Amino acid sequence: MTDTPWWKSAAIYQVYPRSFQDTDGDGVGDLEGIRSRLGHLVELGVDALWISPIYPSPMADFGYDVADYCGVDPIFGSLADVDRLIAEAHARGLKLILDFVPNHSSDRHPWFVDSRSGRNAPKRDWYIWRDPAPGGGPPNNWVSNFGGPAWTYDEASGQYYHHAFLSEQPDLNWRNPEVRAAMIDALRFWLDRGVDGFRVDVLWHLIKDIDFRDNPPNPDYGPGMPEIARVLQVHSADQPEAIEVTRELRATLDAYPGDRVLIGELYLPFERLMAYYGPDLTGAQLPFNFHLILAPWNARGLARLIADYEQALPPGGWPNWVLGNHDQTRVASRLGRAQARVAAMLLLTLRGTPTLYYGDEIGLMDGVVPPEALRDPWALREPGVGGRDPCRTPMPWDDGPNAGFSTAAPWLPLGDGAPRNVAAEAADPRSMLALHRRLLALRRAAPALALGTYEAVAAEGDLLAYRRQDGEARLLVVLNLGPRPATFEAGAPTRTLLSTHLDREGPEPAGALALRADEGLVLAIEG
Repeated sequence: MTDTPWWKSAAIYQVYPRSFQDTDGDGVGDLEGIRSRLGHLVELGVDALWISPIYPSPMADFGYDVADYCGVDPIFGSLADVDRLIAEAHARGLKLILDFVPNHSSDRHPWFVDSRSGRNAPKRDWYIWRDPAPGGGPPNNWVSNFGGPAWTYDEASGQYYHHAFLSEQPDLNWRNPEVRAAMIDALRFWLDRGVDGFRVDVLWHLIKDIDFRDNPPNPDYGPGMPEIARVLQVHSADQPEAIEVTRELRATLDAYPGDRVLIGELYLPFERLMAYYGPDLTGAQLPFNFHLILAPWNARGLARLIADYEQALPPGGWPNWVLGNHDQTRVASRLGRAQARVAAMLLLTLRGTPTLYYGDEIGLMDGVVPPEALRDPWALREPGVGGRDPCRTPMPWDDGPNAGFSTAAPWLPLGDGAPRNVAAEAADPRSMLALHRRLLALRRAAPALALGTYEAVAAEGDLLAYRRQDGEARLLVVLNLGPRPATFEAGAPTRTLLSTHLDREGPEPAGALALRADEGLVLAIEG
């Protein structure tokens, strides 16, 4: 087990830094706030901390518009604060993963300022510039992920530049070797400071069709859908050359000791997702699998999804699972709090590396953000799409002013607030937080959960079941995804190790195993 890379048995915890803990009284979370809350992560039982972008930025997209890849925005702190956070995280046994945003920079990045200064500028080809279409207008029909054309016209030079997101986020030209070299240098800057890996933003967007062909229309597009769904992103993303770029990023990490990990953000079907593991597993170790977030919540469908994913994995490819992140509706809002407990057990007992989103460990739901308080540029550009603010509301730590997040008014309204906060949950032995702590402790104590094999077990109705095994140790997980009691034939003597209700342990009676509504069980198979 000592030769196993740390990230295989790890549980990763994502922090959205603006919303975790504010220490300087400006209503926005900061690096010192994260450092001050490392104890929470240790008590929770996670192994690694992933921090969303902290780089200098005009904050048009709250850090995903980077103005300097080798710095820290003053709103979050300083490089010294990063160094201190890395050192203290490591001292506490935690790994630290940074967000890396290589597809686009800020339009205020010095590279783009130079690129925009004229057609003959030294860095003109560092970004994607095209002449207007023959009849005028944008070069093709590509749509921004935030709505509107993915092209902005530059009057001075008479050309358009491409941006997959906001016009303030021009896309870099990853076909240019100088761009690649500059980005590799940025990775090394942080690796030299001791970070343990990177989550790569929109990895599948890095290379575009060399001929800039129109994207085909989406035949399933309909009213109420975001504008980006109007076309299929066949030519503007997920090009074969993106795999080679991924391999370059991975090779950079592999040159450093300590099993540095490369995680790719990839919203792709399984057959395309697997390509990002790379030939002979030389790509991303963990191409993010978001399918649990997007799948309908029913037992038979989830059983097929898990089977399809396991079958699609390349030989030796390590799985991973995600239930929430800074772009998606929170799991407790999607499923309700009762099923969110079952979902937590699913996430933390499947084979592979799980990633938790801050606040999910206390069952935090989407916050209510009134129209006048919206900050998300996507929601402001496309009213009615919902936006991402509700899942980014501040972490409620206690029942004090501003839920212990800040001494000032938070940058976003608090979520569903007191009494659902960390302090209250920590005092309740059957809370969602208690469940997460027990599940994560069980993962660490049971090699069958951390690194063992996965085998589906036949089940009916609302029940989902599977076995995890390491040597002679065999565990059975049975999840009731429905609102009614159900029974399951275990086929062997079992002993309950953990129930999502946190009120049930010990040997189970022979015969049918009884599960209550919205209950999940982890059982040791003793026969």
